[in-house]
Amino acid sequence: MSGRKINFTSRQFAKLSGYKLVFNKKAKDGDFTYANIVSSENDYVEGAIYEFPDDEITYLDKKEGYPEHYNKVQVTLTDQSGDQIQAITYVAQANKTIDGMMPQIKYLKHLLAGQDILSKEYFDRLNKTITCDS
Repeated sequence: MSGRKINFTSRQFAKLSGYKLVFNKKAKDGDFTYANIVSSENDYVEGAIYEFPDDEITYLDKKEGYPEHYNKVQVTLTDQSGDQIQAITYVAQANKTIDGMMPQIKYLKHLLAGQDILSKEYFDRLNKTITCDS
């Protein structure tokens, strides 16, 4: 978020149950993909939840390609303490997804930069992602 100049006030661990991380969001400018989440009953996604002023969301929407590329979905996350948090996340629109492609290594490294808040198991699994340029 810092690289996107979003003035967040907190960043913490969050777990989203009932979804899994996939790399199927087709890039606009190349033969590679970005991360997306899809419903998956027995899976979960780990990541960061950011809190920031409401007026920052318009800027983030533009950076993320909302509404042309993503929909915003309300989800229930679990934080490090086990408390539930209501949040909004971006999910790629079906017509912007593609199967059989991979992310670039520089993009994967961006996700791996969250190692400080991800569980070791989840980080290790993410670190095994095959990239299109590895």
